[in-house]
Amino acid sequence: MANNLLEKLKNGGNIYGTCIISTSPVWSRVVGNSGLDFVFIDTEHIPIDRNELTFLCQTYKSMGIAPIVRIPSPDPYQACMVKDAGAIGVIAPYIETVDQIRDLVGATKYRPLKGQRLQDVLTGKEELTPEVKTFLENYNPGSLSIVNIESIAAVENLDALLAVPGLDAVIIGPHDLSINMGLPEQYEHPDYEAVVRDIIHRTRKAGLAAGIHFPGKPERQIKWMKEGVNIVLHSSDMALFNQKLNEDMTKIKQAAGDLKEKSEDAGFTV
Repeated sequence: MANNLLEKLKNGGNIYGTCIISTSPVWSRVVGNSGLDFVFIDTEHIPIDRNELTFLCQTYKSMGIAPIVRIPSPDPYQACMVKDAGAIGVIAPYIETVDQIRDLVGATKYRPLKGQRLQDVLTGKEELTPEVKTFLENYNPGSLSIVNIESIAAVENLDALLAVPGLDAVIIGPHDLSINMGLPEQYEHPDYEAVVRDIIHRTRKAGLAAGIHFPGKPERQIKWMKEGVNIVLHSSDMALFNQKLNEDMTKIKQAAGDLKEKSEDAGFTV
């Protein structure tokens, strides 16, 4: 499963997933019938404890769905912790520097190596023996290193960020990026779209996978796939439930004469 996911991305293929918030033990059965390659588990904004995270990762892995976990901050020790829980991929939020990506790569590709020895390897001061290389590859099969690009500072430094060995993918954080640009939630603004397009094009040109996370209707995902997105991170279980419930209740109330005009679908951003 893990190697297949990484292989798909390395070959330029598409992978499909959604954000999972529910920790219900029966919810995984519903998700398992959705044709997903991965689930995105967000520990940055969603209150999920370590036991719940491990349960989710192990459950979805057993179903052949790769768990990809976003850690609360770009901390290599947190990255190691979610890898220990069973995460196939780790997303570090709000990345802006080469050192942050290098630390993420160290935590996801070289675990359990740490400390000065790891820093020497990552900076090229030391080369691992073939025996240790083989051990680490077998210890971290198919492990994905992914970063969120969510600021103009990151965009300005993007070429250097993309050049860090071991980085696999970039996922744009549309909400934070729009705010950082001074265009809060103006996702159709031409300046915003130009920056998103630039990130996607440069990322794919560098040979890495690219994604963007949007709630709501699928049209935005389809639009950005045409620009090169191949990590389709669509909505969340809570947003999709909210969207469908609003639609159904509107129809029911209209039929009963209790609602004269259809209300707008409520949005939800993680």
